[in-house]
Amino acid sequence: MSSVEITTEYAVTGMSCGHCETSVREEVGKIAPVKRIDVSAATGRLTVTAETPVDDAAVLAAVDEAGYQAVRI
Repeated sequence: MSSVEITTEYAVTGMSCGHCETSVREEVGKIAPVKRIDVSAATGRLTVTAETPVDDAAVLAAVDEAGYQAVRI
């Protein structure tokens, strides 16, 4: 049986380097169902992939904890 993946995308402001990406990746990675995290300071995008829906509030709080702001797009 194949699993379905749910991808959610966010716009993140304030990131400017690889360290910023790592900070966001580490905080968002603490959220339970998250399977894959793609984050780019160059595009200001965060893509979260999971097998079940991820709580937007949890992602936004994790990005905030890393020191940045995000909105779902």
